[in-house]
Amino acid sequence: MTAYKSGDPTTLNRLYGRAKGKPLRAGQQELIDSLLPRIAVPDGGEVGAQRLFGDDRPLHFEIGFGGGEHMAARADMLPDHGFIGAEPFVNGVAQALVHVAGDHGQHPPLGNVRIRHGDALEVLRRVPDSALSFVYLLHPDPWPKARHAKRRMMNDGPVDLIAAKLKPGGEFRFGTDHPVYLAHALMVMRRHRHQFEWLAESAEDFLTRPAGWPETRYEAKARAQGHEVWYFRYRRK
Repeated sequence: MTAYKSGDPTTLNRLYGRAKGKPLRAGQQELIDSLLPRIAVPDGGEVGAQRLFGDDRPLHFEIGFGGGEHMAARADMLPDHGFIGAEPFVNGVAQALVHVAGDHGQHPPLGNVRIRHGDALEVLRRVPDSALSFVYLLHPDPWPKARHAKRRMMNDGPVDLIAAKLKPGGEFRFGTDHPVYLAHALMVMRRHRHQFEWLAESAEDFLTRPAGWPETRYEAKARAQGHEVWYFRYRRK
């Protein structure tokens, strides 16, 4: 997951965390070499539906998609929508490409996904204001030490940017299994009450994964370790 140094919190000063893990398998490297260039978010210019997909379809943006399970499942659910994902970890990008490529006819390739290997906020800044229907931030790196709080994606600058890019009525979904990050995120979102309405009427609403919210591998791992998982949905005012 990406985190950013403070200053202007929407401006990348330094990318924290891993960019690469274990060596890619031959099939994954082939997808990086052949499929990624065909579906990559362009390096410069506006990132909008017309440019990426050739029409004015609803747009979804996932910040740090991990292995791409959630993004691919949502794209499969909503084939007429466009999905943009950004992830700095090359192994996660490779795994997402496996999902996008399909499974030899059993699961057809996904034509409604575009991927950026790199900085999510750099891409998000290039999305036109009020262009997104959904933004997802699922199980980001918690940076649990207090001195690292500025590195968390859930901070005022990124949240302001998310608000600017969501259309009125658009939805911001956030999930975590880390109690320190949970408390920090709730504090940040309370400061943004003028921009977002929390779509929860009872504790059950944020303790149960909503319909249409596919499980990620990080969530499954957290549950296997006995962690509680929290789900938050916010509507752009």
